[in-house]
Amino acid sequence: MRFAVSPMWEVVPSFRLLNSAATHPVHHIWVEQVRPRSAAAGAARGWLAELIPPSGYVPDFLNPAPAGPAPTLATELAAIQAAPVDRVRRDLDHLARHQGRLGPRMRALYADPQARLAKVTEAIETYWELALAPYWARIRTVLNADVYYRARQVAEHGTSHLFNDLHTTVVWDDNALRLARRKQPLSRKTAGAGLVLIPSAFAGPGLGTRVALPDPPQLAYPARGVGSLWESRPAARNDALAGVLGRSRTLLLTELETPASTTELARRTGLSAAGVSQCLTALREAGLVSAHRVGRSVLYARTAAAETLLEAASG
Repeated sequence: MRFAVSPMWEVVPSFRLLNSAATHPVHHIWVEQVRPRSAAAGAARGWLAELIPPSGYVPDFLNPAPAGPAPTLATELAAIQAAPVDRVRRDLDHLARHQGRLGPRMRALYADPQARLAKVTEAIETYWELALAPYWARIRTVLNADVYYRARQVAEHGTSHLFNDLHTTVVWDDNALRLARRKQPLSRKTAGAGLVLIPSAFAGPGLGTRVALPDPPQLAYPARGVGSLWESRPAARNDALAGVLGRSRTLLLTELETPASTTELARRTGLSAAGVSQCLTALREAGLVSAHRVGRSVLYARTAAAETLLEAASG
């Protein structure tokens, strides 16, 4: 048994949430920020819209077995592109049974998986840049904290305690892991060796499972601490931090509580667009800011290093 943090286990449930009409009690701030960008990019009408239905089955090849504890998106996209043709078609057959029919893009994918999987990964990468990459440092912090907590549970109390605290539908009983309300039975004969536990910020309230031989089964569960994911961070002591970074750069880091473009930051702060651009370049070179292209715009976001710095400066 092992833990892994998987970008693709955030892509699928977040895409569903973004394109649903429901108001989410936790992620509504994220939805309000990302939905206009997603609509402008036409994400609800492209490849992902046909691959990821509003509910029910999602093709297994979209969630390859994580290579190591923290695969990058690029690693997972490479695994998707390398998915065997027979697996892709088998998954699409399953999708067709659930939906009644396949859309035109899925029919093209079925006809020539090797050629069309590049279109799928291109669509995933576009969605990632506009919806998740600007927030990944914050999301990743929550997921890592969950893994550390679960690992400590195992060390102090054993595996049974871990499973019985993981989710209300998971029970460790009589040397067996039992999943309540799972439609398809799961046994050692139908699953690969081992088990991969994957905390997710967007999965929930139920569990996500992926069982595809010869890979180990994957169990994605709602991560602890998601309720505080979008809460505002404590304000930094600007004077203290400005003495190190300068007032303009400190102001921009503080304003990047929400990812923003150069133009928006100039409007918020009163700095010139040229001055903002110069400061952002310096912050990016120092590893405190990351840049993400969304259509014709570039969004800037704080990195994990910047979050740590601001937290230290807040006292």
